[in-house]
Amino acid sequence: MSAPPLAPTRRRASAMERLATVAQRHHWAALVLWLAVLVAAVWTGQAVGASYDDNFSLPGTESHEMATLLEEHAPAQSGDTVTVVLHDERGWATDIDLEALTSDLTALDHVEQVTPPRAESGTVSSDGTTALVDVALEGEQGDTPASTFEELIALADSYEGAGTQVELAGNGIRQVEGETGSTAEGVGLLAALVILVVMFGSFLAASLPIITAVVAVGSMFGVAALLSNVLTLPTFSTALLALVGLGVGIDYALLIFSRYRGELLAGADREEATRRALDTAGRSVLFAAGGVVLALGGLFTLGVDAYEGSVTAVALTVLMTMAASLTLLPALLSLFGARLEKQVRKHAARARRESGTRWRRWAVLVQRRPWLALTSSVVVLGALAVPALGMHLGFSDAGTDGRETTSRAAYDLVSEEFGPGANGPLLVLTRGTEAEAAATVEQLRADPGVVPDRVSTPVPLGDDLFLVRAEPTTGPQDEATSALVTQLREDLGDDRLVGGATAAYVDFSATMAERFPVFLVVVLGLSGLLLMAVFRSVWIALKAVAFNVLSIGAALGAMTLVFQEGVFGAQPGPVEAFLPVFVFAIVFGLSMDYEVFLISRMREEWLRTGDAQAAVREGLAHTGGVITAAASIMVVVFGSFMLVPDRMLQEMGFVMAVAVLLDALVIRCLAVPAAMRLLGERAWWLPPALQRVMPSRTATV
Repeated sequence: MSAPPLAPTRRRASAMERLATVAQRHHWAALVLWLAVLVAAVWTGQAVGASYDDNFSLPGTESHEMATLLEEHAPAQSGDTVTVVLHDERGWATDIDLEALTSDLTALDHVEQVTPPRAESGTVSSDGTTALVDVALEGEQGDTPASTFEELIALADSYEGAGTQVELAGNGIRQVEGETGSTAEGVGLLAALVILVVMFGSFLAASLPIITAVVAVGSMFGVAALLSNVLTLPTFSTALLALVGLGVGIDYALLIFSRYRGELLAGADREEATRRALDTAGRSVLFAAGGVVLALGGLFTLGVDAYEGSVTAVALTVLMTMAASLTLLPALLSLFGARLEKQVRKHAARARRESGTRWRRWAVLVQRRPWLALTSSVVVLGALAVPALGMHLGFSDAGTDGRETTSRAAYDLVSEEFGPGANGPLLVLTRGTEAEAAATVEQLRADPGVVPDRVSTPVPLGDDLFLVRAEPTTGPQDEATSALVTQLREDLGDDRLVGGATAAYVDFSATMAERFPVFLVVVLGLSGLLLMAVFRSVWIALKAVAFNVLSIGAALGAMTLVFQEGVFGAQPGPVEAFLPVFVFAIVFGLSMDYEVFLISRMREEWLRTGDAQAAVREGLAHTGGVITAAASIMVVVFGSFMLVPDRMLQEMGFVMAVAVLLDALVIRCLAVPAAMRLLGERAWWLPPALQRVMPSRTATV
């Protein structure tokens, strides 16, 4: 195969170069504009207020149909609920004035109904030590403000005595307890700063990528608050935006600044270095951000409102960090130009030279044994991915909360005194006569998966609707409970609906599994087409998609081992049902970042020299240090979320940190150089028909 033609000479400044020039000439205006965006977004968000909603319901499912009927016929059954658990080894009523407690609960804002404990209703334990007070709140699920749950916690504390334990159960209580604050973001930023200082040898140089990311992410917090009023955004959205935005924002700014530093060391003046950095690395950032947004867009195929709101917010965060890297960072480079140049020339020349030599030697070593490097990478990642095949999807509940929380204490008390199924009762709605409702009760009591004496009598709701409450013999996180829901629906027939929180989780998990193939085809297909267009190569696109899937599968397998199986001391439990697809979209997009960073530099060398093997060596020599530094920053930012009390955020931080780590160390350092060595000049093959329609201008770093 003959060498490719040299890249055409540019006769006029590119759009990226012109953007760099504008940002340099008007650096004060760019800085003031970004600060104004930050202040305006935060102030407007606070003034309007946020309306986050953890609604993961899926229209068309049995649990959603039942929830709609309950909202119409039994509003008290459709809104948020809190259970007050009263426990005293001497007898639950020893030190509790039930009349006063009921009165105080009823007086709280947004409390619609308080149901005191009664032995005949099954809300008093058999030994008389524990009783349950049910509190129904106004509105639909998710409507109750946090202040009401805070007042409930304070009221419960006031009733605790020397021998009396008062605990609270309910999703709202869990959310309030999980919002006690976390130092995760601060720890992640501090660790990122340390890495950048070591890399650049300058606090000022290290600060610029962090400043760029913080301004962009801070602005998005205000935008997210506004979006929550028109889109369904879950309560963890702000943490998710910080998780993704800080990692991506620092990475994008780091890539551009690293190219700027390299151009300075190559002899360019500050203005020319900035223009070249944006025309090369900035173009890579543009393509990389587009890849992340494209991957996230695949989540719209799932048809979940909360996904669509979260996808919109995360995509806007990625675009915001990209815009800041392309406009705010060049302005800062111009503002601190002379001082930065002095520090760069003082600290970076020797480190950059040594780093390039090490990565060049590593590339030569991999190229000598490409099959060994490739097969070992695939075997390691494949072995890690195997546990993901046994992943049990569900939703974590209070049973996985910290033992110091009132929600966990309430969960344990209810499990011990009433049985594990009491924490996740099933609701069965019968459409028919009273006799048919009674038959439903008998059928439930005869099922071995249901506690016979924990099946309630039918409650008439009007319009020939009767509601029955039944408790499984197993806990809500148990796979046997999920199987019970499916079995009951088959046995009871179409005139009975099985719903409740546990059934809704089963429906959500089943729907995610059913729609995942469509999501996968959309994400992989569109991402592959984008990579083919960027690099004008079929094989590189196919290789990138395959390697990205493999590394993400390995990360999901590691998450299954840690959080589902309890390896390394983690609390065992199901993997959040929405997490695999959400993480797949985000991490697949982030993996494309490193693919663009590495392969674009290889392509630059290929176009310049026509030597495929030298292109691999020089591409890795120029980008290996930047990619590992960028990956290190992402790992510490994502990993810092292991410090938060929320299990879902722990899972997300862990799996994203592992995915980035595997992608940087195994895929980019071993698998990609080995595959490129084996492909040789064929790596850059594109059918003639596609050559005529694909763009000739690509990303470079």
